[in-house]
Amino acid sequence: MNIETAIKSIHQMGITTKTVINIMYTSRFVEDAVSSVLKPYDLTSQQYNVLRILRGQNGNPANLCTIQERMIDKSSNTTRLVDKLIQKDWAKRSICKTNRRKVEIVITETGLELLKELDPLIEKNNENLVSNLSEEQMEAFNSILDSIRTT
Repeated sequence: MNIETAIKSIHQMGITTKTVINIMYTSRFVEDAVSSVLKPYDLTSQQYNVLRILRGQNGNPANLCTIQERMIDKSSNTTRLVDKLIQKDWAKRSICKTNRRKVEIVITETGLELLKELDPLIEKNNENLVSNLSEEQMEAFNSILDSIRTT
């Protein structure tokens, strides 16, 4: 379905506006699909992103700044997200032994187990989302998206 039909537009859009609206609309479509996988686990996409960042630390602690830098959604309140993960026992926070002003966050074993359970579900969801694209199309699409962010 083209973007004009999807948003029921009756006005002619220029190609630049159409492209940006299409990216925004498709982004929400993908976010909704991911959220539907995470919802039964009482997990938001932002919390999931933090857990993946922490897992990527390979057991090394991360600080709030590191997490914020790597977040997909830069407007997220990282402190609040980490607090929620700690409440659910998916992460833990401690004070750095060498610098008491520094807070260190690590993923817990429970958080790792959750991601292990979610990994195949998210992968299947992702495969479904792009199932009508060839590998070559996905490579080209990724290159185009990367180009947008380098302007």
